[in-house]
Amino acid sequence: MTYCVAISLDAGLCFISDSRTNAGVDNVSTYSKMHTFGIEGERQIILLSAGNLATTQGVIAQIKKDIRQESSINLLNVPHLEDAADYIGGVNIAQEEKHTGGGTSYEARFIVGGQIQGHKPRAYLVYPQGNHITTSADTPYLQIGESKYGKPILDRILSLESSIETAALCGLVSMDSTMRSNLIVGPPIDVILYPADTLVINRQYRFEESSEYLRQINKSWDAKLKEAFASMPPIAWSANWDQSKENS
Repeated sequence: MTYCVAISLDAGLCFISDSRTNAGVDNVSTYSKMHTFGIEGERQIILLSAGNLATTQGVIAQIKKDIRQESSINLLNVPHLEDAADYIGGVNIAQEEKHTGGGTSYEARFIVGGQIQGHKPRAYLVYPQGNHITTSADTPYLQIGESKYGKPILDRILSLESSIETAALCGLVSMDSTMRSNLIVGPPIDVILYPADTLVINRQYRFEESSEYLRQINKSWDAKLKEAFASMPPIAWSANWDQSKENS
């Protein structure tokens, strides 16, 4: 299992992914789920993956092969990011069915985002069936993998007007919440911040398990949650509050 999130804002894009592929008492393995493809000044495309590892590796290998062979359709020549999402969906279906017959245990999901010159930055979630969705004003983020634990803070904090620095911090807290509740999500954590219209990737970070910054995020978020909880109105107030509302 994994957890990846992409956040699409007016200011640009933020991508965050964990790297854990297996977790047990004596068997923990990692594999990066973030991949970048691009031509500086023309396009930058970031790909996040979740699902069956053999399938996701097969998709990445095919994408790289198509680029090397300068295939008629590849990530370095598609005219729009929506076309990139369609292309990845097709490659994914082919890999799911290549050796497995398309069984659900071999499914994979992807988030593809970035910017192609002449178009706005976008992000798409590609399903195992090959179809895709994008972000909206109400939900400016996409998640794949173990998404439920990290969703609440994204819903409460993010808007299209948020800065990409806010998005990065929000995404890292979302990741911390997920790691806290699920052992099968864990470091290293990969982060890319992409300011709109730059067409280069120069803000890329990788936080190992020993990262002091990750520990500080965990410690600070934990303390602030407890502080907020302690300041909540006690349940004893509820009867007076509700009665006063009924009498008004």
